Amino acid sequence: MMSKLYGTKTMTLFKTIAILVALAMVLIACAPAAPTEAPAEVPEQAPEEAPEEAPDAETMGATLAIEHFSVIEGTTWSGAHDRAGKRLAEKYPNVDYVFREEVGPDLTVPYAEEMIADGADIVVGNAEFMGMPLIDIADQYPDVYFGSIIASDLSTKRNFIRLFPRQYQALYLEGLVAAALTETGNIGIVSAFPSVQVIRRQNGFILGVMDASELLGKEVNIYIKYVGDWYLPTEERDIAETLVTQYDVDVLTQQTDSGSPLDVATEQGIWFVGKDMDIVGEYGWSDTNTVAISFDTRWEVLYDFMLNEYLAGEQNPETILYLGMSDSMVLADGTEEYTVDIMNDGKVGVDAISPAALPMIPQEIVDLVKQRREEMIAGTWDPFTAHAFVSNGTGLELEGTAIPAAGTEVKPAGEEPTNEWLLSKFNFDLEGVEILE
Repeated sequence: MMSKLYGTKTMTLFKTIAILVALAMVLIACAPAAPTEAPAEVPEQAPEEAPEEAPDAETMGATLAIEHFSVIEGTTWSGAHDRAGKRLAEKYPNVDYVFREEVGPDLTVPYAEEMIADGADIVVGNAEFMGMPLIDIADQYPDVYFGSIIASDLSTKRNFIRLFPRQYQALYLEGLVAAALTETGNIGIVSAFPSVQVIRRQNGFILGVMDASELLGKEVNIYIKYVGDWYLPTEERDIAETLVTQYDVDVLTQQTDSGSPLDVATEQGIWFVGKDMDIVGEYGWSDTNTVAISFDTRWEVLYDFMLNEYLAGEQNPETILYLGMSDSMVLADGTEEYTVDIMNDGKVGVDAISPAALPMIPQEIVDLVKQRREEMIAGTWDPFTAHAFVSNGTGLELEGTAIPAAGTEVKPAGEEPTNEWLLSKFNFDLEGVEILE
């Protein structure tokens, strides 16, 4: 009896405990979960900025402004510069060309500032005497390129560029043709005035004449008479007539800018060798019955170099540009042009030799013209490197640089002169010319 009662109470106790345990478990399960710590908030990252791109030459624009020292129409020098500006504007849709004519040194800066205010990015004076004042305002306009043609001064600044083409290379080829054509043995040059620029160019022509005369075994005299300035049509005519009538010249050329010497050659029925432009093909001056050959200067090759540096955002451009036949550019019509070349009536190279003159020129000279032109284009030969420089004893006295005595060998054959020396110190005529008073 006792044991049965004990068992019943025990079972009842167990049931009670079980119910309490179950109830506690239910309460625990139903209780709200303890809050968990929220993950750290990751800050939102700003999108990466695209790297700053260099100016795009295809999308940037530029205005080229040329200050011409003379009128454009009827001149070979300013005419060639004007043609260069037009060709660049034609090639590049993002390039404009503006200009001023008859600019003297007193007008260089006012005109430049006027054109800069109107948007000019590159301003060039096309002669040294009136282009040099631009150096005085270069620092005031650090984002503008300024430029000036080199006569003998080589002053530069970071954004003041000096330039000139190696015209002597094409003049050398003209000298070969002129020497072959003369029957009297007398060639005349109507020249502006003694300067490093003029003397250097004439010396290229002289070397061509001397090489051809030696090859052909003929004696050739070269007479040079100075006018006193670049553009004096009346005085140029007088000197040209003097060379023909008094010195029996039958091949005439010039280092001046008017058409007067050509007029005299046409009237006298003698051969003429042109300067700076293809005067027959470009201007229609005379014809190939008078003009045996010309050399053509493509200033656009030098301006194109400057322009591309500007469009590329170059802050430290090349400041001395002395480009030649081994440098070129492609025009809008696809024509490749070298900085200088021989031309006549739209033709280039040996094809430019007048059809009327060609039968008078021995084949060995024609072959030499072709060979030397190809070598200069390839950059493998240059008349100023190949030849010795022997002084004629005449020239231009420079401060610190005297004219070497006649017969002095200043540079041996095979030695390449520096650009600086050619551009600023070549102050003497080469042996074999007569300077007329």
